[in-house]
Amino acid sequence: MRRFVDRGAITAAWVGLGMAVTIGVSFLLVIPIEPVYWIFALPAGLLIGYYANARSERAGGPWKRLIANAGWAGLITAITYAVLLLGVKAMFFNLDNGYRDASTGGPLKCVAGADCVYQRYLAADQGPALAAAGVTDVAGFTALYWREQTTSAGTTFALALGGALMGGLMFGAANRRRPGEAPAAS
Repeated sequence: MRRFVDRGAITAAWVGLGMAVTIGVSFLLVIPIEPVYWIFALPAGLLIGYYANARSERAGGPWKRLIANAGWAGLITAITYAVLLLGVKAMFFNLDNGYRDASTGGPLKCVAGADCVYQRYLAADQGPALAAAGVTDVAGFTALYWREQTTSAGTTFALALGGALMGGLMFGAANRRRPGEAPAAS
């Protein structure tokens, strides 16, 4: 066999991509609860790492192939997870036009994009926290905002990929019989 990963791991990578998109749409767009998106990165990785080897029917090893399968499916899942987070953030950051409901004070007076996001933070009494971080203008806010978003995306990437590798290890530990061996009698 000359492939780096099994065909089942390639299929699992596509499943991981779909899983990341589903979680992203659910918790970044439909019900925007970003911390849930972060929390789900680790279990999503665990599942996809385990599934990559189950799909490949890798009962018993070898360990190198188990980790490669889990790593490949986890890498695709993790990239999708991080890129989706940054994409959604970029969309909302660049398209913010300052609209607010009349009950919260009406529309913000701002230029669409970074200025409106900055004004939202100031309107939400985040001015002192921003000033403490050295932010006094839109350019400083934009740099801080994207630094924080990149850190969040990197964290979700690491959680998803790390989870996938752990899932591969869990699969290897739980499935030590060799293909063709009969299961132990109960």
